[in-house]
Amino acid sequence: MMRSLGLLAVLLLPATALAAPDRPAVPPVSDQFLLDQLELGDEIETRADGDINGDGDTDTVFVVASPDARTLYVMLSYRSEVDLGHEPAGSFKLEPDRLGPAELSIGKGVLTIRDLTGGTTALSATYRYRAVSTKAGQKMRLIGLDTKLYSRTWAHDGSEMSWNLLTGDVVASELKLVGKGEDASYDTQFTRKSKRPVKTFYMEDTPDPEEELIRATRAK
Repeated sequence: MMRSLGLLAVLLLPATALAAPDRPAVPPVSDQFLLDQLELGDEIETRADGDINGDGDTDTVFVVASPDARTLYVMLSYRSEVDLGHEPAGSFKLEPDRLGPAELSIGKGVLTIRDLTGGTTALSATYRYRAVSTKAGQKMRLIGLDTKLYSRTWAHDGSEMSWNLLTGDVVASELKLVGKGEDASYDTQFTRKSKRPVKTFYMEDTPDPEEELIRATRAK
């Protein structure tokens, strides 16, 4: 998989640049730099650039994929009294059986990751994160998780859930298969609402979406 991302923290501009009259921009992490860090068999599945941490500079999110593993990384821009650049702020493993590249988007300080994995039975997972400051530096906090398990060939029923980690609210429903062939569709039934204790999950501790879906649909 990827070489140590500690190397990425050295993407700095000279300290003298900070003395310039205009506020210098933190240059985005280059494609070539990321490619230079790959191990044999790795590839950059996808990447997105935008301002996650609200400092006006460009942050970078990317997924490194190999035949049997996929890992998402976040690099946040930073400025200190002596330098500026990017530093690792979180990573977590995605399921390897992808049904296409992960979709990454950055808007209003929220990083959204949409990932579809599986086969004829698919698991759709949407993760939402915000950058937060901790004693150890900037980290990515999970604030939302939506999950849906369904048949891409309309072979069986499904289920879905939405979990707001800021409030603890969970909404879970069963998806009942109705119709056949071209008329097949899912009917949302037995929607249940529950409450979980609010707990902080950083990106490295992101819970398994399928396990959380099972937990939500079994909640009384």
